[in-house]
Amino acid sequence: MDLAQSPEPAPVPSAGQAPPLDPELRAALAASGEWVREPVTPENLAERQRRDATARPRPTLRELEADGRFEVAELSVPSLCGRRDVTLVSARPAGISGPLPLLYYLHGGGMIMGNAWSVLPQLLRAWAEPLELAVVSVEYGLAPRVRHPGPVEDCYAGLVRVAAHADELGIDADRIIVGGKSAGGGLAAALALLTRDRGGPTPIGQLLLCPMLDDRNDTFSSHQMAGVDTWDRTSNITAWQALLGDRYGTDDVPPYAAPARATDLSGLPPAYIEVGSAETFRDEDVAYAGALWQAGGQAELHVWPGACHGFDTFAPRAALSQDARDARTRWLRRLLAQSGHTPAARSRPAGALTPAEGRS
Repeated sequence: MDLAQSPEPAPVPSAGQAPPLDPELRAALAASGEWVREPVTPENLAERQRRDATARPRPTLRELEADGRFEVAELSVPSLCGRRDVTLVSARPAGISGPLPLLYYLHGGGMIMGNAWSVLPQLLRAWAEPLELAVVSVEYGLAPRVRHPGPVEDCYAGLVRVAAHADELGIDADRIIVGGKSAGGGLAAALALLTRDRGGPTPIGQLLLCPMLDDRNDTFSSHQMAGVDTWDRTSNITAWQALLGDRYGTDDVPPYAAPARATDLSGLPPAYIEVGSAETFRDEDVAYAGALWQAGGQAELHVWPGACHGFDTFAPRAALSQDARDARTRWLRRLLAQSGHTPAARSRPAGALTPAEGRS
């Protein structure tokens, strides 16, 4: 399919309007301006990517170290697709000896935007420090420059290398959690499938935050939220076209690209899945949780009422955003405790930001 061809207008479902937004989120979006809901199209994709690369934070390693609170390094691993390397940004709380559990994190951005550095300040404050976790964030290739299977293979190559060098990195290869948000959540779900099928490193959990799972865009919520959500079906079609190229819209799309297409979800690690009720991905994410249960797996599902895509980024101080962050942290803490990891009580340094003050 030609990437330069605009997506066809979506039919509007006959039943019901979009669910109402949470009042705090509605106010935050109104204050953000109309650009928040500006769809990504094939025509404006290159400009949106340039704008994102300029505007999205990209902290330096020194800034990520936060005056010595964290140990941070960049690693390079060969990609399994093409002659290029994949950058991994590794970080851990300073002054803690012994191997730490690892959160292997994949950033969002619809497979077409984002970077590995911007997500780390929030991850380090909210989870790495209080839970005594190491974090590795992956700079996977972005579409359309890198198409499937490039991004997921980048993530797999990094995971294999990190697990193989766990002793050098000070991590526990038996306590790895894969996670991500939006496109990163979809990649984390795909990575769980890929490691299962290849016999690669086995994660103890998958943290799937509003994951991008289904290239077909045929759910009710995909139509219901057209032109309404901060990431609607027009943007979603554009991103899937960029990732899949000529395979978009065909039956030749594997579950490692779009996990919702998987027919076997058995043998996967426990999942945390969250999505908003006023979000394009609502129905595909709820269906994925149901499919995991039907396959005999574990999934904790949260559908946040009145939440749009990326709600905690647009309104980090909203009560709903704080509830969502608390629920994620409780799941991580519970999962780690079940694996035998109990972090010591650590006081927060004076002047440190609370998780609610960070940007995801």
